Amino acid sequence: MALRKQPRLLVSGSMAYDRIMNFPGRFRDHIVPQKIHLLNLSFAVPDLQEHFGGTAGNIAYSLALLGLHPEVIAAVGKDFSDYRTWLQGRGVGVAGIRQIAHQRTAAAYIITDNDDNQITGFHIGAMSARGLLPSRSLLSQAAGAIVAPGNVSDMVALPAAYRRAQLRYWFDPGQQLTSLSPTQLRQALRGAYGLVSNDYEFALVMRKTGWTAAQVSARVPVVVTTFGPKGSVIRQGNTRWRIPPAKPKRVADPTGAGDAYRAGLLWGWLRGWPWSAAGRLAATVAAYTVERDGTQTHRFTWREIAARYRHAFRSSVPD
Repeated sequence: MALRKQPRLLVSGSMAYDRIMNFPGRFRDHIVPQKIHLLNLSFAVPDLQEHFGGTAGNIAYSLALLGLHPEVIAAVGKDFSDYRTWLQGRGVGVAGIRQIAHQRTAAAYIITDNDDNQITGFHIGAMSARGLLPSRSLLSQAAGAIVAPGNVSDMVALPAAYRRAQLRYWFDPGQQLTSLSPTQLRQALRGAYGLVSNDYEFALVMRKTGWTAAQVSARVPVVVTTFGPKGSVIRQGNTRWRIPPAKPKRVADPTGAGDAYRAGLLWGWLRGWPWSAAGRLAATVAAYTVERDGTQTHRFTWREIAARYRHAFRSSVPD
């Protein structure tokens, strides 16, 4: 099955440089519980890799690999030129990107141990500034949108703009859940077509909104919860689909797997696939990501991903 270009999908969130370090040990072996109040640790890491990253960039990259034309909506800094060239060369739209001349692009400093636990320091940089609201032209051409973790003001303003434009959107609060007020979170979810989060984040969503899982599903048509290597669950009303994971050939770096999952999910959604198939495609795309260091270093053709899907789930992708 050959991929055809789809209408634009608006992708907002963070744009960042990822500086990734692997610690050849376990954090837990160096933490003394009785001394947590005096925590002062230093981890020697043998390597440092810099990659293009950020939630919006990562989701858009995998969407472009799948054949879509994503448009990124975010704020970036004065050091963004190389990243801009990278995105444009892969078919990602940059018309919605705002460049802040006196700031640097956001940067994440990530240390991963042998148990895939991570410690991250995040320099917010240009992400402290609001991005651009989509133009009428972009809104009219868009088939949908995802609001991923990024500038909090954008995460509040964009759902309102999408509701006014009657554009279906997914809300992915992620790492910004602690920054969103309960009122902001409830407002964003009331108009969302879908919510995607991991199991810990979903528990926090319920706590902050005061809604039960059933009440979330009553307000948001599709609720997707990921469980890392245990797979995911997709709920639509009273129906749920348990999605098994697609086993990677090797695990090099778990960073960005969630963003890749979202790209596969959105692709299946826009193609009108059954949720069981869309979730399996999402799991397959995520498997490619963890096999490589970095979040935008994986590659695949449609023939390759269809073969991986067939091998993982003993079924073919839908027509």
